[in-house]
Amino acid sequence: MTACNNMVDNKPEEPSANIDKELIEEQPEPIIEVEIIKEPEGKPSPLSGIYTDEETLKNRIMAISFDNHPKARWQAGLKDAEIVYEFPVEGPYTRYLGLYIINEPISVGPIRSARPYLVTMAYEFDAVFVHVGGSEQAKKDVRNLDMAEIDGLTSSSKVFWRQSPKTAPNNMYSSMEVLRQAQKDRGFRAEGEYEGFSFDFDDMNRTGDSAKKVTIIYNNENNTGYEYDSVNNCYNRFKDGEVHIDEIDESQIIAKNIIIQKANMKVLDGEGRLAITLETTGEGLFITKGVVNEIKWVKDNRKARTKYLDLNGEEIKLNPGTTWIQVVKPSTEIIIE
Repeated sequence: MTACNNMVDNKPEEPSANIDKELIEEQPEPIIEVEIIKEPEGKPSPLSGIYTDEETLKNRIMAISFDNHPKARWQAGLKDAEIVYEFPVEGPYTRYLGLYIINEPISVGPIRSARPYLVTMAYEFDAVFVHVGGSEQAKKDVRNLDMAEIDGLTSSSKVFWRQSPKTAPNNMYSSMEVLRQAQKDRGFRAEGEYEGFSFDFDDMNRTGDSAKKVTIIYNNENNTGYEYDSVNNCYNRFKDGEVHIDEIDESQIIAKNIIIQKANMKVLDGEGRLAITLETTGEGLFITKGVVNEIKWVKDNRKARTKYLDLNGEEIKLNPGTTWIQVVKPSTEIIIE
């Protein structure tokens, strides 16, 4: 009889019913794991959809004009903005306008001069507008609109300061703590009056053409790039082929949403200053979660918030997080892969 043959003459004794009952009674109750979804605390920011405490959300928006000349790079505190616009300015360059409610970067800059279209966007959000000088038209607009402004040319060195190793005019800095104090000292309203964005808090699936890599060619000396990170569901940002980092901690700038807003532009003077038509309607692209969709945008007047609409006329829902809005000429070359 082989070992693998289990046939035997004597059967084992049957266990008693009492033993069976005891064994059954001793079995532990099965443990059922229930996933508890914790509700976020506080309320979402109207700029980014990021949750924070209600007291912080009472902050008036700070709109800061950032220098983007190659000699100004890299910027400090830009990663903490909830909305960032990139606008063309004179020559081959662009300038950023960062909007802040919830974050308080220890350093912001380099801060640069105002242009009328930067004024328009700051006014749209009833923001405290932070800049260093500006074109004559921009300064006139700020006065006529009675905007809250903090200008580096009329502020003390306690509010704005030059910072090495960069050199003037590409090295003017401040901090959010100092700017908030300046806001109080000048008697500006503590809270703003504006309309926020709509957000997708349900993390819905997105459909559209693939957008894993985006390149925006402002001109042959200036381009902006994004590459999709599917693990973290965000876009890593590049400027002129280099990783775009924040000066404070050298972390890469990221975006959850990218809006490309096509707007008509014309040169105004011999210095190359631009007029950008923002109080109208136009076309654009909305890029998020690795896909792109065509959109329309509309701004009824200088104070009205710009609405970004899908082709059915419904306002788009942003994914919570930072949004970069790239304002470009309709003829700008855009490569999406």
